[in-house]
Amino acid sequence: MKIEIVHLVSGAKQARGLTVVIDVFRAFSLACYLTDQGAERIVPVGDINLAHQLKKAHPDYILIGERENKKPKGFDFGNSPFQVRGVNFFGKTIVHTTSAGTQGIVNATNADEILTGSFVNVEAVINYIKAKQPEQVSLVCMGYSANHPTEEDTFCAEYIKNSLENNLSDFNQMVNIIMNTSGKRFFDPEKSSYCPPEDFDLCLNLNRFNFVLKANTTDEGLFELRKI
Repeated sequence: MKIEIVHLVSGAKQARGLTVVIDVFRAFSLACYLTDQGAERIVPVGDINLAHQLKKAHPDYILIGERENKKPKGFDFGNSPFQVRGVNFFGKTIVHTTSAGTQGIVNATNADEILTGSFVNVEAVINYIKAKQPEQVSLVCMGYSANHPTEEDTFCAEYIKNSLENNLSDFNQMVNIIMNTSGKRFFDPEKSSYCPPEDFDLCLNLNRFNFVLKANTTDEGLFELRKI
């Protein structure tokens, strides 16, 4: 099994084989919470205008996402696990667009199959890969706004790679580093309305969920995330 760690949109475009698109803060952590709270499917899109078009065509769809960490105009919720806690999404279709994670999915055009990756379900992702035993694994770290790499996504990729290669990772050390680097924004009072501090712990709640989210293409030419 060849395992490659790549970064940002350019890395998504390079990805081959079984591809894990990683966005710990916060897209693909949030996707797991939404699924656990009953969402029937999540439609990740790269473009805000497309999200609005889908909402116009399907008024019952729920728009969730961010640009520059903030909820876009006309959206139902921002990209925050804490801010959707307690919301019942049973049977709902979520249209999800972010500046990093969902961009990775729509740009991974050469992947054989696409999973989302985050710490909240990382062991399920690892077990899925071990069961499939693909020749090629691409771990795509989407970073901050898909502009530069971040500690949490790179560490998540390293955690997966280490486990697949039977090596150990020090998760607590990773968390400490993240808290003092890319995770600092969650502890800035000026950003708490859109980056609540609770999101830090919710996104780093290791193996909270035991399912994998796989991106499949729909008849409309879109992607949808489904629990497997």
